[in-house]
Amino acid sequence: MQTFFKTPRCSAHTVRTVRTALLTASLLVPAAALARPMTAEDVAKLEAVGAVAVSPDGSRVAYTTASLPDVTAGEKDGTTTQELKMAFGPDNARSFLPDDISPSNVKFSPDGRMVSFVWAKDDEDRAVWGIPVDGGAQRKLAEVDGANVLSHEWSPDSGSIYMLAGAAEDEQREEEADAGFVSIVYEEESRFNRLFRASVGSDVDADPVRIDVPGYVSAVRIAPGGQTAVIDSAPTPLIDDSYTQKRSHVLDLATGTVRTTFETPGKLEDVEISPDGSQVSMIAGVDMNDPAATTLHLGSIADGSYRALNAGAAEAAVDAEWLADGRLAAIIHVGADAMLRIYNADGSVAETVDPGELILTGMARGGNRLMVWANSPSHPTELYEYANGTFTRWTNHNAWLSDIDMGTQRTVTYTATDGQQVEGILIEPVGGPARGGSPTIMMVHGGPEAHYSNGWLTAYSMPGQMAAGEGYAVFHPNYRGSTGYGVDYAKQHQGNYTDPEFRDIVDAKKHLVAEGITDPDRTGITGGSYGGYASAWGATHYSDEYAAAVMFVGISNQTSKFGTGDIPFEMYNVHSRAWPWDDWQKMLEVSPIYYTDRAKTPLLIMHGLEDTRVDPGQSYELYRFVKIRNPDTPLRMVLYPGEGHGNRKASSRYDYNKRMLRWFDTYLKTGDRDAEMPASRPVLNLGDEDEK
Repeated sequence: MQTFFKTPRCSAHTVRTVRTALLTASLLVPAAALARPMTAEDVAKLEAVGAVAVSPDGSRVAYTTASLPDVTAGEKDGTTTQELKMAFGPDNARSFLPDDISPSNVKFSPDGRMVSFVWAKDDEDRAVWGIPVDGGAQRKLAEVDGANVLSHEWSPDSGSIYMLAGAAEDEQREEEADAGFVSIVYEEESRFNRLFRASVGSDVDADPVRIDVPGYVSAVRIAPGGQTAVIDSAPTPLIDDSYTQKRSHVLDLATGTVRTTFETPGKLEDVEISPDGSQVSMIAGVDMNDPAATTLHLGSIADGSYRALNAGAAEAAVDAEWLADGRLAAIIHVGADAMLRIYNADGSVAETVDPGELILTGMARGGNRLMVWANSPSHPTELYEYANGTFTRWTNHNAWLSDIDMGTQRTVTYTATDGQQVEGILIEPVGGPARGGSPTIMMVHGGPEAHYSNGWLTAYSMPGQMAAGEGYAVFHPNYRGSTGYGVDYAKQHQGNYTDPEFRDIVDAKKHLVAEGITDPDRTGITGGSYGGYASAWGATHYSDEYAAAVMFVGISNQTSKFGTGDIPFEMYNVHSRAWPWDDWQKMLEVSPIYYTDRAKTPLLIMHGLEDTRVDPGQSYELYRFVKIRNPDTPLRMVLYPGEGHGNRKASSRYDYNKRMLRWFDTYLKTGDRDAEMPASRPVLNLGDEDEK
């Protein structure tokens, strides 16, 4: 048995409890009476802060607002677009590009004169564009002929741009394709990214210099001085290699040789270079079996040595940013909460700051200004400035949320069957739980190396406040295997698929029933990926516990998952800790298809047809097994052409949302497992046809 406890909010170093300041009246949430529940149509129009860059002198902040086309208002279907804005303070921002430009990889030039970004104009390849901060039209700064630019970095003198670009055109392959020969040789036709340096001038450099790089490079950071770069590289473009073999290297930009390699084991995420160029911060795994990169490290650029700063702590490092004075700011998630921790250059802790209800998720710095982006139980991601112990809100997207009647949201800690303490986040029904308990949805995160924070928890695949407005409670369990509670907690699920991890969810139900929140006969379950696996397990092995289930891109057969997915070594290293052939029966017994004789739970299965992470065959298998073994169980499978491991298009998200909510209304709210199946097509609000 393991018991976790949150890190105390006071210690030997300075701890400050801070307030979230809204310094302008226009950012304050109106005090008007809350009027109506949230709907799927509301979720379709949510906006949030995307990319953030701060000018070198800290005088201005470039950021993007991310949104999808509002198909409910008749807008043309599509994926997420970004609108670039320039902010100078709270509630002081303006659009900075024409609205038909959707930029990515936004940066300031080191001299502060230009905002640069990656964009594809019309049918051109993606290139680096820029717009002067003092006004003027955007223009192309650099490109790679015949390839898309993926990301870019400026040289310290603003005279050059380094571009990470896709592979060169394969003229022979294109000629074959034009003739109808389009066969694919699986895992044998790797296409490697390339690194180029282009001079920046009045004209686009027609002949950028290619720099040799090792393996498949996914990130480039130019060091102070401009002589070296820190790059992230894996042996091949295979996603499994990026999880298990990605490393950071110090690259000599003149020769293309690797000076130093940081031999971190396992997963690797955020890497940042210190202002003096002597160190890097790295968020990485502590060993090859660490489920996630959550431990903060400092590494020496001179010799590649590194050390962990928070090894063994019951927390997860999420992002890091070096400050102008050489200290390091880190966002740390402790269970369902967040904090900002400041480290001295030697790795000692200078102070820890409590942001109140804010869930910090990212940072950017320019000069002495530190910007963070954060969400809360009442709003999606917004932009804040951190200074002198205070977080000041700069943006206020989705002002209409003040009209939504939201359910109370809070963390809940309960004791699992074996004595383990488990935490989750509860959204109560608007107005509170009903007498005798309310219908309750268990919203299970994927991974399982992920965690829910006590912030914004409503999205197209997360019922959240939509369900609360319709009388449901929604519980988000951070079951064993989750991050945010330390590496040991995350490893508890290894070699133990389904138990204790999915038993933790049943134990959550029992706790909520005992507290009078949940109706035991009207409890449902949903989730995507590993959460889809939990949902499939709930609909089969634990069918008596759940009155309805919605499974999204989920796992049903752990043996075939090994053979059809793209992360077999990652699965072995951090999940199963065994191969299927080590014990065929054991792998079968942790597969939902094995228990389809028990499947009495009304089950809605949804999956993207182009999913390479969890093959759609996982959904086909479960659908066929349940349909034949339990023909009277309400069962439906919905497939999304063109979608992968999660829906990207606005139409697919809206359709998913409506189907999920309608399925729960039909079977969970009523508690009637024998109710007639809803129509195969939900009623969609598609706006004015004349506006399309």
